[in-house]
Amino acid sequence: MIVLFVIEAVANIVSFAFFGVDKRKAITSRWRIREKTLLFISLIGPLGSIMGMKLFRHKTKKLSFKILVPGFLIIHIVLLIYVFNLL
Repeated sequence: MIVLFVIEAVANIVSFAFFGVDKRKAITSRWRIREKTLLFISLIGPLGSIMGMKLFRHKTKKLSFKILVPGFLIIHIVLLIYVFNLL
């Protein structure tokens, strides 16, 4: 059970960092992280992505991010509830 929390925490920290890095690259006009990559990272760590979107004010107007990232978070919550009910 602790392992699951650690994995979840690391995934969310990484996704948060990806949004920060991409925002910094956007500001400095450098090569950016692809949107598909950011969405995939959001699937793995949605809470970190939401926090990164809010804190860095990044990808907040993109409809795909506004719909999919909260959806990924709901999926994570449902899966975590299901897994903890099995334990």
